[in-house]
Amino acid sequence: MRFWFAFISPLFKGIRDGDFKEVKQKFLNKKNEFTQLTFVQLSHELLKKTFTEDNIQEISSFWDRKNELDIYAKTVSGKIIVGSCKYSNTKVKKSELTRLQEICKESNIKVDTFVIVAKKGFSNELKSLKSEQIKLLTLKSFKNLLL
Repeated sequence: MRFWFAFISPLFKGIRDGDFKEVKQKFLNKKNEFTQLTFVQLSHELLKKTFTEDNIQEISSFWDRKNELDIYAKTVSGKIIVGSCKYSNTKVKKSELTRLQEICKESNIKVDTFVIVAKKGFSNELKSLKSEQIKLLTLKSFKNLLL
């Protein structure tokens, strides 16, 4: 429905008349913004299946006056999981983890686990930091949603 009301409905006359130039241009201009929300929502579902030892009780995005986080979750035991979702064609670097840590410090969020979900994977430097407190998930991880 989001696709329909964002791209088809407002440009219906042109599409009906066989002119797809405007709808293609509008989609190219908003493609990243449009797909990011879906990627974040799927990432939330993936995390619900990933954290099985301490189930996620609540999960959403987070924002305050200065900052925004794609992932903000609380587990049954009260642990806080914070993360970001990157649907881009480049590998995520360590700077993304640093950015998350700075946001949490600034927003006064005490984090137990950081999670980064990335379409194209991670730099070697970021991979070397992977631990119980730093989880890195890629598109391959989404296979768990099909099980």
